[in-house]
Amino acid sequence: MSFDHIYILGAGAVGSVYGAFLSKKNQVTLIGRASHMKAIESTGLKVVGDRVGTFSPTTSTKITEIPPNTLLMVCVKAYDLHESLAAIRSLIRKDTVVLLLQNGLGIEEEAKTATKGKGKLLRGIVGFGAEIQDPGQVQVSWNVTRLDNDVISKQIANTFETSDLAVLVSEQFQTDIWQKVLINCITNPLSAILRVQTAELVAPPLKPVLQAIVNECIEVGTAEGVELDSGILQLMEHQLPRYTNRTSMFQDILRGRKTEIGFLNGKIAELGNLHNIPTPINASLTDMVRFMESRHT
Repeated sequence: MSFDHIYILGAGAVGSVYGAFLSKKNQVTLIGRASHMKAIESTGLKVVGDRVGTFSPTTSTKITEIPPNTLLMVCVKAYDLHESLAAIRSLIRKDTVVLLLQNGLGIEEEAKTATKGKGKLLRGIVGFGAEIQDPGQVQVSWNVTRLDNDVISKQIANTFETSDLAVLVSEQFQTDIWQKVLINCITNPLSAILRVQTAELVAPPLKPVLQAIVNECIEVGTAEGVELDSGILQLMEHQLPRYTNRTSMFQDILRGRKTEIGFLNGKIAELGNLHNIPTPINASLTDMVRFMESRHT
């Protein structure tokens, strides 16, 4: 069974990549910023980097209806999640599958509060890096999308696979969420503060900082009942050099936008306080990024 419609709410860099490949086999509508949508309407959606192609999904700047049997992929920033879902709550049907693709912790709670029980909520983990180079053109560093193990996951996975999107239904999804948070707690604030691409963060002088972030996240995760791999830093040192994109937080700071720091390092610091666990590095990174945000408000 496939979906009759796929809507991608918040079609920035990540949402555009999903929309591009899913449009090969599905009826896809991107909902995003007017300049990006107009460029796609005019010359198509160009994807460059690890995957290359030009695609022609339908575009819009808002959702006015959600037809039956729709997959609604929500790619807005974590801090916009509640408002974005609350605004379309009346349009969400009982059979609408809402796939949440935000970074950070506390995402499911935000979505449940906003939708008030409407639709079927499922969370996924974005594995690739993406950046809008120009309106209508996105660069991507390829990797797999992970889905929580649920009865609807197989349907979504089949839809992804037929569109050449790598996907994995995970049996340890909460651990995967925390591992992605840990990675983001390193790459996002450090790239934004130091103004470097992701690949440059494996430089030897930064290793003690990276290790301190990892240690704090592992201790907080353990207190929350999640056991994280203590060797994750070594894995990152092997994988990060291939990511030549600027992280989403780096892009947000450059454009004077709000960041997701409160759902990443800020949430680690918040949970650390709750469990009486010191998190001075994550707290300091949160403060520095919030200072950078404040310069544009």
